[in-house]
Amino acid sequence: METKLSTKYDFKEVEKDRYNEWVKKNYFKADRPDLKPYTIVIPPPNVTGKLHLGHAWDNTLQDIIIRRKRMQGYDALYLPGMDHAGIATQAKVDEKLREQGISRYDLGREKFLEVAWDWKKEYSEHIRKQWAALGISVDYSKERFTLDEGLNKAVNHVFITMFNEGLIYRGNRIIQWDVDAKTALSNIEVEHKEELSKLYYFRYPFVADKTKYLVIATTRPETMFADQALMVHPDDSRYQKYIGTKVFIPGTNVEIPVIADAYVDMEFGTGVVKVTPAHDANDFEVGVRHNLKMPLCMNEDGTMNEMALEFNGVERFECRKNLTEKLNKLGLVEKIEDYQTSIGYSERTGVVVEPRLSLQWFIKMDDISKDSLKTNVEFVPERFKKIFERWMTDTQDWCISRQLWWGHRIPAWYKGSEVKVQIESPGADWHQDEDVLDTWFSSALWPFSTLGWPDKTADLERFYPTDVLVTGYDIIFFWVARMIFQGRHFTKEDPFKHVLLHGLIRDKDGRKMSKSLNNGVDPMDVISKYGVDALRYFLTTNSAPGADLRYDEEKVESSWNFINKLWNISRFVIMNLSEEKQTIDYNNLNLFDEWILSRLSEVITETDYYYEKFDFNEASRVLYNFIWNEFAAWYVELSKVSLQNNQFKANTEAVLNYVLEAILKLLHPFIPFVTDMLYQELTGADSIIRESWPLASKVSSLSIKNTELIQEIITKVRNLRAEHKVAPSKPLTINIVSENKELTSLFNQYNEYLDKFLRVNKLIISKKLELENDTIILVGENYSIYIQKDEIIDREQELKTLLKQKEDLEKEIERSKNILNNDKFLSKAPEEKINEEKAKYQKYLESYEKLMKEIKNEI
Repeated sequence: METKLSTKYDFKEVEKDRYNEWVKKNYFKADRPDLKPYTIVIPPPNVTGKLHLGHAWDNTLQDIIIRRKRMQGYDALYLPGMDHAGIATQAKVDEKLREQGISRYDLGREKFLEVAWDWKKEYSEHIRKQWAALGISVDYSKERFTLDEGLNKAVNHVFITMFNEGLIYRGNRIIQWDVDAKTALSNIEVEHKEELSKLYYFRYPFVADKTKYLVIATTRPETMFADQALMVHPDDSRYQKYIGTKVFIPGTNVEIPVIADAYVDMEFGTGVVKVTPAHDANDFEVGVRHNLKMPLCMNEDGTMNEMALEFNGVERFECRKNLTEKLNKLGLVEKIEDYQTSIGYSERTGVVVEPRLSLQWFIKMDDISKDSLKTNVEFVPERFKKIFERWMTDTQDWCISRQLWWGHRIPAWYKGSEVKVQIESPGADWHQDEDVLDTWFSSALWPFSTLGWPDKTADLERFYPTDVLVTGYDIIFFWVARMIFQGRHFTKEDPFKHVLLHGLIRDKDGRKMSKSLNNGVDPMDVISKYGVDALRYFLTTNSAPGADLRYDEEKVESSWNFINKLWNISRFVIMNLSEEKQTIDYNNLNLFDEWILSRLSEVITETDYYYEKFDFNEASRVLYNFIWNEFAAWYVELSKVSLQNNQFKANTEAVLNYVLEAILKLLHPFIPFVTDMLYQELTGADSIIRESWPLASKVSSLSIKNTELIQEIITKVRNLRAEHKVAPSKPLTINIVSENKELTSLFNQYNEYLDKFLRVNKLIISKKLELENDTIILVGENYSIYIQKDEIIDREQELKTLLKQKEDLEKEIERSKNILNNDKFLSKAPEEKINEEKAKYQKYLESYEKLMKEIKNEI
């Protein structure tokens, strides 16, 4: 059959315009109501920039699942969307404005939001282009955005409902504060790093006698201006007499009391601690217990305020340095030690976070956390469920308000001390809360809000709960846990049946990819060099579920090589098919037809098993081995004989076609572009996308056993040729001997194949040895292979080799004899050494005797 396939695989030609055709023909739409639904929602990427390799990996895993389910006869919905990413996007827009010499405050809230929406429009187009480049089969007709009107309706409904249930409250609490973005963070938006810091020991002079003092240890000297007390343990005999006295904050005239509380660890530091309720979570609890005031000595931007006296307006770390120098001059620094401690950084802006007392909105987590632990969601790998359970045990209340403009505005209104939670303004003189909700508040609703909830839509009824969520293990609590507890709370169901968690992409040496290391990889660069199929195949076949993946360009190239192999196989098959398609006559299968069909059936079963376990690395391994080592290396080669045999030709064509069709379908989820083109060329179908998934059928164990036996014989002879450097093309005289009638019958029946693959000038199949000359024997189970020795071994060259070995052995024998005849050696050497040398000498003599016999035989 003629083929349009070029002689070489060209991914650019294969992938060109193919995705647009798929979208144009609505292949990705979930539009088959007669079929059972299957749903995956995309983890919405942030509209802050372009997708990275992690996105490519994540999206490809989802696409593999959805493409297979679509072929299995499901109405498969892969729902796309993007996240407004509050802090991250606002930071990007702020940066853009700074480059123009203005700030968001110059524009005002409404104008700033216009700029932010323009940003979203621009970057969402970038993301869609990258989705297309990756080939992910999302249903664009259902695309959502976390700030669109429908999701805003869902967010407001959730906030108002939870407020009315008493689960959302507003209060002053210590939160993690980002001094750059000037907003609160939730605890999990803080990345902790172990670093070498300083522990400062300061003297707090007594008001009654300034020559005496108490010493405290702190890592944050700059907060001392907001100290409200020093605190000791009530049972600490060293300090009991000072309870109730007063001390000065060092370097000031501000007086604070000495109080007692069992919270103090008598063994740490000096046993005296300072209490700064507005700048430390534990101190806040102490402040509440002891009714202390809670002033802040620091501004929202991380500079000091008027409480810091002469340091008013000074940046916090600069204040730390200058304050320490001042107190040292005043003799109020006891000592400074190196101190290993954990320092929190904002995940969004990278600045050191500041614990800060702030009036914020919170969700009470106790009851909903406990309910989430009842989830039936299956975690893959299972070990991640323990991490989820650990996160959801004794969970702190979630700070959900953010001091931003880009996000869902909190539906709360104020007039004096009155607060009303509702969408519309209650009337004149009421003003809406300026804050927005944490990005994860809206993302937590993603599996059901995207389907039209809180309205009872047809999509929600049909596609919820979703089937599987695919995401990185690093956001189990950020996102996975929150979707579970919000889904259970509002829909009374788990939002998905499975959650497949993958790792992080690292460089070849296992390092995390980062700008500082300059080791990041742009997926678009990889695609332009190797094609998207090669990238997809590499990303999804080189790590176990839940494990990190190391990026290695050589492995991407290997993926390309595998696709090229598939291309060449397909081209051979298509070129050897008749114009009229043949159908398999199952009553006229030869051994190798039956074998490859049986092996295909086994491979389908095994591949399905791994696909269902989301173990794509193992699924691909099974397919790769079958395609490369069995179909290409054996059946295609065997077919070259079968195609010349009129008895087998039609069936061989049909089997080649059938197996290749199945292979392309089984591989399609991994490499959709090339499999689609090859399938079109092979079958004439419009596309492979909605074709049916292969089903396993009958397996003939006997055909597998007999074919493997013939393969074993061929392989033994090939290995012998390689061992003796005999050209594969050199004909040999071979006698296969077996007393087993079934085996000799099998060998005789397929001697045409043995002739070709063994490359013989004469093949004898017999019950006993019929060759008279010297032979080399290869032994198998119930058979032996005899090959004329002089056809394998060059006697002249063999003799030269043996004579060289003789010369070398004679030198060793002479050397050993001289040592053993040396009186000095025999008198001074250890007995062990002498015995060792004698053993060597004896071994040399034995080898020499054996070698001389071989030389005699050759001569």
